[in-house]
Amino acid sequence: MTPRVVVLSSPSGAGKTTITERLLAARNDLGRSISATARAPRATEQNGRDYHFLSREEFDRRERAGEFLESASYGGHRYGTLRAEVEQLGRASRHALLLIEVAGARQVRSRLPEAVLVFVLPPSGPELVQRLAGRNTEDRETVRGRLRTAQQELEAVGEYDFVLVNDDLDQAVRDVAAILDGRDDAGIGRQAAVQLAQRLRRELATAMQ
Repeated sequence: MTPRVVVLSSPSGAGKTTITERLLAARNDLGRSISATARAPRATEQNGRDYHFLSREEFDRRERAGEFLESASYGGHRYGTLRAEVEQLGRASRHALLLIEVAGARQVRSRLPEAVLVFVLPPSGPELVQRLAGRNTEDRETVRGRLRTAQQELEAVGEYDFVLVNDDLDQAVRDVAAILDGRDDAGIGRQAAVQLAQRLRRELATAMQ
């Protein structure tokens, strides 16, 4: 089948990275698009493996030249998906999996209408709070900031082609695999997804009080 470009979005802590790692380990017809960033690499990061690290000047030049499918600022730094990354995977007959947030997904949809957008939901607000707090890598205010961002992201669920609930990791992985294989019966219906997203937003609001 024709390689697909699949965008995977979710609130931080909902599991999109774990789902992606499982799929990449299991399938040789899939590749992850490596994002570009204008920030400096962290101690454990490698150029070309974790990100394509660019100077701010080079990032801006490529953006002006239209080389990005999407780009955004996050935490004071610039990030983006290079068209060449996605095209290279397609030429190798591999599906491209893009892990990007809502604003970036909207840009991809406008520039690549055939892309498939998938949103991953946590099973509940308290579960998301527990996952974020359980990382023990961020202070309380940072976690609260992620929860506020999650509330905003959940408003966009109705814009996605598929919505999955990650209450069973193995099933979530199978659902994304089915989408990659061209099936249209994965995930939950649009009305159920919007209703669940509304409930999650209320639960997150309560958790932040």
